[in-house]
Amino acid sequence: MTASIIVPCHNESGSLQTLYTRVRAVMDESGEPWEMICINDGSGDDTLLQLIALHHQDRRVRVIDLSRNFGKEAALTAGLDAAQGEAAIPLDADLQDPPELIPELLARWREGFDVVNAVRLSREGESWLKRASAHVFYRIINRMSDVEIPPDTGDFRLLSRPVLEALQALPERRRFMKGLFAWVGFRSTNVYYHRAPRHAGKTTWSYWRLWNLAVEGITSFSQVPLQLAAYLGFAVSLLAFLYAVWLVISTLAYGNPVKGYPSIMVTLLFLGGVQLMALGVIGEYLGRIYEESKHRPIYLVRQVWGGEHPPQAVHPQDHP
Repeated sequence: MTASIIVPCHNESGSLQTLYTRVRAVMDESGEPWEMICINDGSGDDTLLQLIALHHQDRRVRVIDLSRNFGKEAALTAGLDAAQGEAAIPLDADLQDPPELIPELLARWREGFDVVNAVRLSREGESWLKRASAHVFYRIINRMSDVEIPPDTGDFRLLSRPVLEALQALPERRRFMKGLFAWVGFRSTNVYYHRAPRHAGKTTWSYWRLWNLAVEGITSFSQVPLQLAAYLGFAVSLLAFLYAVWLVISTLAYGNPVKGYPSIMVTLLFLGGVQLMALGVIGEYLGRIYEESKHRPIYLVRQVWGGEHPPQAVHPQDHP
């Protein structure tokens, strides 16, 4: 089999039939053997029923129903673990990423590239704030991380079989997939496209969830926040020392009148805020260590339609 198209789904019932129709038209025209693996990530609508109907309509559609909502990164991991093709292509169910680009991804793969990134030239249907925040995030994380994450690139890309095997060997439970795609390396190239608005429904990615994803990405691939906390502590200590020297000199020169309550309160509040901020940064990393130490599976599978899939995510490192 040539291509495994991975589609994480969470409340995407309004787009599934159109998605399948477009994918089938593109792949049948290409003449390549293909499968579409749809992962139901705890949907609350009739997404699962529609996916099962698509499976009965076309056995090339495989359905993995997770036991609950584990999040998009876990659902994407489940699809990649189940992929049987020589290349896997993650694709959003909302049709913002066009299936019609798949033949171009496959063509670049046949040229010898292991990773073919689909880079967005524009993002229609999204607010200027979301576009600006995404632009800033990619630039910030690339300055803070040793791993170069392709800017303006989502999950839509092609991954060859060696890349899939490398990803399956990674033991992380808290996964930032865009970073992992870049971390494994391999020979890569880019294709470019204009991202369309959502076909149906509303995005579940609120700004709060996007913020948490950004924090996840930064803490997964950079220790700079810890270093910044240390530098900030050093700077505050230096300022406190200089202030103490100034107080000694001022007292010797002008005496010691009873003043300074506002400045003392400001100083105490500032130092307390710095300490709490540094503890918060340390807590983010400590929380990640705690989550990883429990060795829970990334996801659990309730039922599968088409093909076989393990009941939970198991990696080689989980067994002696």
